[in-house]
Amino acid sequence: MMRYWDGHWNTWGMGAGGWLLMLIFWAAIVGVVVWLIAGNIRRRGSPADASALEVLKQRYARGEIDQQEFERKKRDLTQ
Repeated sequence: MMRYWDGHWNTWGMGAGGWLLMLIFWAAIVGVVVWLIAGNIRRRGSPADASALEVLKQRYARGEIDQQEFERKKRDLTQ
């Protein structure tokens, strides 16, 4: 649907300003959705509520520390 407006053909009756505002609106909507999804993924990736003892157990299970270091650090944490 095209209209003749002030000597120019406009689509849907919107000038360049209307299309620019629509583009900014949809860019903002997409930006907010991406920001929310990225924030949700970031929160899931980090164990915020893991205790120090749980982290120590995970490090021992992955082989990052040996048994002596695990026992020593476990003793320090439980005292």
